[in-house]
Amino acid sequence: MIDPDALPLPAPLEYAVPAGACDAHTHVFAAPEDFAPVQPAAYPLPVAPISRHRQVAQQLGIDRAVLVQPAAYGANHSVMLQALHAYPATLRGVALCDRDATDGALDHLHDAGIRALRFVEMRVPGSSQRYPGSIDVAALEHLAPRMAQRGWHAEIWADVSTNAAIVRRFSRCGVPLVLDHLAGATIAEDPDSEDFRTILDALETGVAWAKLSICRVGHRRTEYPLARPFHDALVAANPDRVVWGSDFPFLRKGEEAPDCGWLLNTFRDWVGDDARVRRILVDNSATLYSF
Repeated sequence: MIDPDALPLPAPLEYAVPAGACDAHTHVFAAPEDFAPVQPAAYPLPVAPISRHRQVAQQLGIDRAVLVQPAAYGANHSVMLQALHAYPATLRGVALCDRDATDGALDHLHDAGIRALRFVEMRVPGSSQRYPGSIDVAALEHLAPRMAQRGWHAEIWADVSTNAAIVRRFSRCGVPLVLDHLAGATIAEDPDSEDFRTILDALETGVAWAKLSICRVGHRRTEYPLARPFHDALVAANPDRVVWGSDFPFLRKGEEAPDCGWLLNTFRDWVGDDARVRRILVDNSATLYSF
């Protein structure tokens, strides 16, 4: 267990974040005595309650945020739903539901502020094992019609080659595809590869979105700047189809966890243009998550 007080507040920002800015990729975790995972987790769980989440956001000047359901909690959304209930105007959620979810359950989630379902094709590092509690992308084929009825999108965590295959397969599934963690790019990838070009084409045509979250591009913080070619290419492909996310509280990163303030400063430096920064932080997230 990681004490929430051990999660430091972000460094000061070097610019004024525009009103209505959104961190589009975060998580909340309760203390284990208050809410245990539905199955043994594949990683140490932090204690990152909504109170600490809000402290970090306020330090950054971030008004809105998106909570992504941790795989360790499976389809039990109690912790996230409590947070959404406490801040209905400024929080939205991404849920985990399998193909057997009832319409009543989906309606309940929608009313609470859920605007997407997440599908995971990544594996636990060093193994071929899926993250316990995660939902694979095959379920999207069955869920897409009901997601479309509710105006939801599909959030997908996969590597670049898998994302390219998913884009080809699901481009006409009726829901937007939102590709997590810099569309799966790592510093070991080639920004000129055919698979990454497929992803860029999907952004250009509006089929897909990408989250500009760089904390999974390498093992060490010093490696993050090497991901700039991917970041720049995604923004250039379609600045109306990208959102920014920190990934707080940085699961599995340990001492290599980045500082949220540094991440936001780096995003501003790389994008460069204030109008485009506002579009990504405010307008795009408002469109995607119905703020």
